[in-house]
Amino acid sequence: MVRAVFPGTFDPIHYGHIDIATRAARLFDEVVVAVYDRPLKSLMFSPEERIALVTEALKDLPRIRVVSYSGMTVDYCREIGAQVIVRGLRVFSDFEFEFRMALANHRLAADIESVALITDEEHTFLSSSTVREIASLGGDVSSMVPAHVNAALKNKVKGLGDQQIRPFGIKV
Repeated sequence: MVRAVFPGTFDPIHYGHIDIATRAARLFDEVVVAVYDRPLKSLMFSPEERIALVTEALKDLPRIRVVSYSGMTVDYCREIGAQVIVRGLRVFSDFEFEFRMALANHRLAADIESVALITDEEHTFLSSSTVREIASLGGDVSSMVPAHVNAALKNKVKGLGDQQIRPFGIKV
């Protein structure tokens, strides 16, 4: 059995993430969508909220389970017996970052492979920070995220009042 980990912060999950998870599930026996709980960046949603949003978004996909994790991804992969780390590529600039990350992970754990899937063309512009910014400015993100994520974004933005969240977690 080949188990793959698709790690990320998923703040929030969007259709690009769902595309990569769906395609990974066709390639591997099990895909563990691993929601990182302590990234070095400010987030809009708590770990519990992100796990709930991801779980709902992927609930109908076979061979996928959603979990929270912390620490190094390669350590988590070893802990659960995963042989593959799945990453998504949208644009050329993603490649450089993911290439360096794959090399670092290979240095740390040569037995764990990194696989990059290129997102569907219609999702290449999507990023969680773009979704957060548009939503925080009152824009319509309904074509970028599932309905339950759109509702959660609206509630979160409404709860912020005058304190809007901009990209990269900068509050204004």
